Amino acid sequence: MRQRKLLLGLVLGLGLATVAMDTTTPSDGGPSPRTGPAAGVAARADQDTDADPGTYADHADPDDYADPTAYAAPKTYYGRGFDTCQAPSTDAMRSWLASDYGAVGVYFGGRGRACADQKHLSRDWLQEVDEMGWGVLPVYVGSQSPCVVARNKQHVRIGSNPWKQGTREGGDAVEKAEGLGIEPESPLYLDMESYRHERKACARDTLSFVRAWNREVRSHGYVPGFYSSANSGVRHMDQARRAGVRDLPSVMWFARWHTAPDVNGEPALGRDAWQPKRRIHQYAGNVTERHGGRTITIDRNLVDAPVATLG
Repeated sequence: MRQRKLLLGLVLGLGLATVAMDTTTPSDGGPSPRTGPAAGVAARADQDTDADPGTYADHADPDDYADPTAYAAPKTYYGRGFDTCQAPSTDAMRSWLASDYGAVGVYFGGRGRACADQKHLSRDWLQEVDEMGWGVLPVYVGSQSPCVVARNKQHVRIGSNPWKQGTREGGDAVEKAEGLGIEPESPLYLDMESYRHERKACARDTLSFVRAWNREVRSHGYVPGFYSSANSGVRHMDQARRAGVRDLPSVMWFARWHTAPDVNGEPALGRDAWQPKRRIHQYAGNVTERHGGRTITIDRNLVDAPVATLG
């Protein structure tokens, strides 16, 4: 019996010593065992521009990355807008002043553009339409999700290093914007066509690319926006927001056709997410309209969001 008591005492003593030596949960409210190692990985990855520097907002400067709505104070526009594959001539834009549209989306860069050869789009064109009073929404169609739905985008899918590729294409977007006289504090909208975001590996790579693109664009003083289908890319971004992911877009442009224009009631977005003046609803596509004697095929949008500042 005495030996059993001695043995029990030894076991209890060892247990108390182990508790006293346990440093996995700091008493000063530091990171838990779950978040501690992740923070270390993020710190090391930040030194390598080819690597994802960590996903979650609790490892970031909240003024730079954690808040997807954080940006400077760009010029904003509220009202109807249209986008079209080929930037119209300045004469057509002048004729369309007779319409109730006040903003135009232009595809200024990216290897995924359907209309890569822009006949009219130039620094002078942008200056002229700006002087007419048009708000400009610059759209960049870069590499597409590995699980992109559209067949005509399969050849421009994201490759094996999405963070590096997103960073490179974000730099290209900035270079193209600067060449056209689009100044910092302007939005640059990344166009990511519908993809199967429920596929985990594909969603991970797509999100890594988008975050890297956003971070690069933001580092040069531009406002990263994001365009996608409401039920794919936009829903995916809102899920990431809810999970506390950093480096998210600052403006959300969602496509939900065959519905009334409404920037506030989109079910794929949290009610207070990307608010205020940070949403665009594309509510109809591939429609033909005629104004001032000029006919153009367009997508229709309700805009409550930043537009470009042109210099």
